[in-house]
Amino acid sequence: MHYGYIGLGNLGGHLAQNLVTKGFKVTVHDIDKSLAERHLKAGASWAASPKELASQVDHVFTCLPSPVISEKVLVQILQGLKPGGTWIENSTNGRDEMQRLAALASAKGIRTLEAPVTGGVHLAARGEITVLVGGEKDLFDLHTPALEAIGRRIFHMGPLGSAAVIKVITNMLAFIHLVADAEALMLAKRGGLDLAQAWNAITASSGTSFVHETEGQLILNGSYDIAFTMDLALKDLGFAMNFGKEFGVPLDLASLTNQTFMKGKAAYGGTAQSTQIAKLLEDLLHTDLRAPGFPARLE
Repeated sequence: MHYGYIGLGNLGGHLAQNLVTKGFKVTVHDIDKSLAERHLKAGASWAASPKELASQVDHVFTCLPSPVISEKVLVQILQGLKPGGTWIENSTNGRDEMQRLAALASAKGIRTLEAPVTGGVHLAARGEITVLVGGEKDLFDLHTPALEAIGRRIFHMGPLGSAAVIKVITNMLAFIHLVADAEALMLAKRGGLDLAQAWNAITASSGTSFVHETEGQLILNGSYDIAFTMDLALKDLGFAMNFGKEFGVPLDLASLTNQTFMKGKAAYGGTAQSTQIAKLLEDLLHTDLRAPGFPARLE
């Protein structure tokens, strides 16, 4: 099958590259053509617009920064993609938004799989990211080879909308863990501990988390470079808060974390790294969380 991939940013660029390097026929597009250089060198083709791309391929992946942009791009895809094709959305969207956009596609004879990913950009680069899939089982089966090319662990969560719910849950937990890890590291620093050794001890303890073991390193380096912004964190926390209201679940920790990230955005801007949430404590206490031996980016 011939796949198209639209959105070659921090995350989508790696996902598309994995498709290309693992032997799939791929055509790519992004508003910034320079982002496609490595894909073209690896054997991908280029299309000048989403409509042009869709007219050349059987199915289209997208990885885009917001539901608003996803809808604008989908409208163009539907002008070119032949009936029977599939739109596979790697972006994180709300459940209701995902179902609404899928209905637009269905009206044009296009089926939809939601396939948001989780685990971080460094795992996407290695083809080891986790893919959460929602949609009809036969469609999931059809595209499983391509999904396995972009990720290591693939979970079919159920009908369309299911993946949106679990992705929001996993991101909510990650942001809670990030705020907690910043507080833990600050306790260690103010308690006079060697921060590198404290990080190692936490990693080997019952208090560890995926966030501590990955993003904690970027805090200690001081780069904070996780390639995920405050705005994106607030978008996902907003989805979580809405689910809490809908499902009748009090989200005390998520609410506090949402407020903390609002403070982070006010202090550093929406395009600041989400990991800079730790800097709120650093600035408040005039105490940095630096330690030698930690990387500026995760590999």
